[in-house]
Amino acid sequence: MFGEEDVFEMVNLREQDTGIAGTVFISTIAGAHGPRVKYYLKPGRHQPSFSVAIQKEPRVLANGLPVHEMRRIAPSVIAWVKLNHVALLRFWNEGETWDVRELAAFATSLQRV
Repeated sequence: MFGEEDVFEMVNLREQDTGIAGTVFISTIAGAHGPRVKYYLKPGRHQPSFSVAIQKEPRVLANGLPVHEMRRIAPSVIAWVKLNHVALLRFWNEGETWDVRELAAFATSLQRV
């Protein structure tokens, strides 16, 4: 079982969490890029994905999916990020210090599209 001191720097959210078919990957501050989420048709680091900026007016930043797939799904991911951008930014900036209870409370507080 997880302890209160375990570190969680990412989480995969499924359709029941977001309202979007597929997986939305969110993480805390990572790499040299700014706040973003990644969308995957299927979960897995090596699966094709696209990234969406976490901001008031989200936009696609990078795409590794076939263009027709990205165009079909991106509006839903953008709407979800727009709806949740304040909470997502909080996780991006502070989530590395959260314990499992804080992570669970955050994940269940996110609104679905």
